[in-house]
Amino acid sequence: MSTADFAYSDTEEALRDSVRKLLTDRCPPAAVTSVYDGAPHDFSPLWTELARDLGVAGLLVPEELGGAGAGAREAAVVMEEIGRAVAPVPFLTSAVLATVALLRAGDTALVRELAEGNRTAALAVPLSTAPGAVSTQVLVVDGVLTGVVTSVAGALEADLLVVPAHGPDGLELHVVDRDAAGITVTAVPSLDMTRPLADLSFAAVPSVRVGTNGAEAVAEAIRCGAVLLASEQYGLARWCFETTLAYVKQRKQFGRAIGSYQAIKHRLADLYLELGSAASVARYAADTYARGDADTDIALALAQSYCSDIAVHMAEECIQLHGGIGMTWEYPAHLYLKRAKSDQLTFGTGYRHRANLADLIDLPAA
Repeated sequence: MSTADFAYSDTEEALRDSVRKLLTDRCPPAAVTSVYDGAPHDFSPLWTELARDLGVAGLLVPEELGGAGAGAREAAVVMEEIGRAVAPVPFLTSAVLATVALLRAGDTALVRELAEGNRTAALAVPLSTAPGAVSTQVLVVDGVLTGVVTSVAGALEADLLVVPAHGPDGLELHVVDRDAAGITVTAVPSLDMTRPLADLSFAAVPSVRVGTNGAEAVAEAIRCGAVLLASEQYGLARWCFETTLAYVKQRKQFGRAIGSYQAIKHRLADLYLELGSAASVARYAADTYARGDADTDIALALAQSYCSDIAVHMAEECIQLHGGIGMTWEYPAHLYLKRAKSDQLTFGTGYRHRANLADLIDLPAA
């Protein structure tokens, strides 16, 4: 068993720098806020630049299939920056969930298209699906798909749907065009509109089956997504902390910067410790997954049970310590709280992950 590496390599830092510069330029807070307005900003050009120009769509894809041949560590860096910008891009839904599922199922042609950024896909499972808890209400009946899936992330902007369905051989993996006849995609109002959800309905939809190990492919996709989500939560929390720290240094009351008051110092010190812990567990989860370490499931449960709650706490404190301006629509703090609350329910709740962690380490019930 190799030793965990918490440090970022030069290559990873270069990737971070490129992604951050692009998101800073193309994804300012005002543009992100527009997703809650009647005529939201079009972020498809941003995804094209990320996917094709920077190659992030193919980070998890082998080079022989047109990808970068990288791994979870590099993908985690991208997730940190997406969390930092609350970017409305389908990296998690297409470049992680759908791509990993197709890779594990043995697909090559569609994976190559996704890696090149020519098309996007969404894995048709509820976003709240926890690792090890994959189920579906879609059936394969006479060779066509019938059923419904609720709260699917990425379906609204996807070109393809990767659909787990119960068939004669158990859980199978099927691929259909999102606009195919018989498919109804209904947008679902959600707290976080930067990662919109949709309900899917399939009425006798012809599809193409991919591979023979659908259950394993979907389970691995959810597992990878849960590992990397912790890095997004850390990136989000880091933005909240750094922004709040900068604000309390320059905001004055009674002739003093509010950051000079002891009560504020204590709160920020606690937040700093929480942020450091979140960085460690998120990085550990990504590193163990990248190495195929036997502790991956423990690292996943630890990261998700901790980072999901810390992200929400950081966003709440960001709004509180900004005072009145933190409550305004124009200030971006609300974007981070909404994403943090949504992430808290994604791939299972913190309570579920803590219970799973207790089982993994044989911690007896109190």
